[in-house]
Amino acid sequence: MAFTGFAVPIRNQKMRNSYLGLGENYRALLEPSAVRPSIFSCMGYRPPTVKLPIPPEKIDGQTVTFKPVRDGIDLEVPGVIQVIEDANGFNVNASYIVSQNPPLCRVYWFDQSEVDAIAKLAVKEKRRILIVDDDREITRLVKILLERTGRYSVLEENDATKAHQSAQDFRADLILLDIMMPEADGGEVAAQIEADPELQRTPIIFLTALVTKPETNTGLRIQGHPSLAKPINIPELITGIEENLPAQ
Repeated sequence: MAFTGFAVPIRNQKMRNSYLGLGENYRALLEPSAVRPSIFSCMGYRPPTVKLPIPPEKIDGQTVTFKPVRDGIDLEVPGVIQVIEDANGFNVNASYIVSQNPPLCRVYWFDQSEVDAIAKLAVKEKRRILIVDDDREITRLVKILLERTGRYSVLEENDATKAHQSAQDFRADLILLDIMMPEADGGEVAAQIEADPELQRTPIIFLTALVTKPETNTGLRIQGHPSLAKPINIPELITGIEENLPAQ
């Protein structure tokens, strides 16, 4: 499957151009009127005609992270989705950067299985994950890697004294909580959350260097909550998140 992630909408055309790094001279590459004659007529190529399980406006103009495998590229690239109506359905593509100098982009056409995956993620609400840790590098890395999956929306909180308020405002589905922090330790933050009637059912996973991976693998719990040892292993973290998230 080429499709790997879903991001935020980029509605403004100049923002699209800036995002793709193409500039005004290459705007025509993204316009439906230009795509049809320049791509469709070239060597008689016809893109896949697909059916959309959701309204086209739900994905048109969204950014997507995908692997253009049929172009011979097995790396993730970002692009802007474009939906073009066809007599028998729709053609769905994303333009992506091949080269910055000279500026060069390609148009990748999604097949039906890829469009189905895009639509599925577009309508599925992302789970909200709050990560509380005074180490900004850790929270930034975890946010990037979790959001890259397309399943989560992650909020960073680097001040433990603000964690309770952030959890309330963000309406977190799950909280990743460091233990050793300068302003307040994770145990205090967990106690505040457990005492809040609106948050007390929110799952908490402690992230800490105070325990070892073998200890956490045995199901070690801290204050009744599951724990994961630092340094964080992202696949293990995702498994822990999915095991503890409440059902939607």
